[in-house]
Parts: sequence; C-alpha cells; structure tokens
Amino acid sequence: MARVKPTKQKTNNGANVGYEAQLWQMADALRGSMDAAEYKHVVLGLIFLKYISDAFEAKHTELESQRAEGADPEDPDEYRAASIFWVPREARWSHLKANAPQPGIGKLVDDAMSAIERDNPSLKSVLP
Repeated sequence: MARVKPTKQKTNNGANVGYEAQLWQMADALRGSMDAAEYKHVVLGLIFLKYISDAFEAKHTELESQRAEGADPEDPDEYRAASIFWVPREARWSHLKANAPQPGIGKLVDDAMSAIERDNPSLKSVLP
C-alpha cells in the first residue's frame, strides 16, 4: 500500500504575524525627521543598554540573595569581578521604563548613556 504523504499544516507560531509594515511605520514615526542612517545608532544604543541592564539585573538578583554571606548588590566591584558592566541607578532599564511616558525620556536616555560611560571607563566615547 502506498504511503500517504502527510500534509503540512500551517501553524501560527508568532514567527510571521503580519505586523512588519506596521512596525516599520511606527519606527518611521518615532524617528521623525532623523535620517535612517543616524536612527540605527539610537536603536543599537537602546539595544545595548537593555542587554547590559539585563545582565546587571541578573547579577543584582543573585547578589541580593547572597546578602547574608556579605555580598553587596550596590558594589560596582562585584559586577566587574563577573565581567558585567556596572549600571548606575539612573541608567537602569527599570528606571528608564518607569519614566518612558514622560516627555523628557530622550534626555534620560542620553543621561543614562553618559552615566554608564562615566562609571565604565572602557566604554568612554563608545556609546551613542
């Protein structure tokens, strides 16, 4: 008896949800009159900020759980010893996220980048 080839059923796993055009329109609206070549630096800066904030928060949580053993979650050396960038309070993603609806969020992000550069000399003049 011949084998019947099973038909592949399409499932919507979220990989292609049709929002691409809408996302591009939103990105264009957010960048305003900024040149697209310049906009990429802003976006990459935010992605970097989110990445280092996530690594920082994971280590911060770990250090919080080790307070009884003498760990200090607010000691920059604890992070440097683990090769994690120190993220000052005003540059933490949670702080930026909480203030995102404010009209001055652009300045807060700029200040966050400056604070990260200030406290992490290896990043001096590297961030957007």
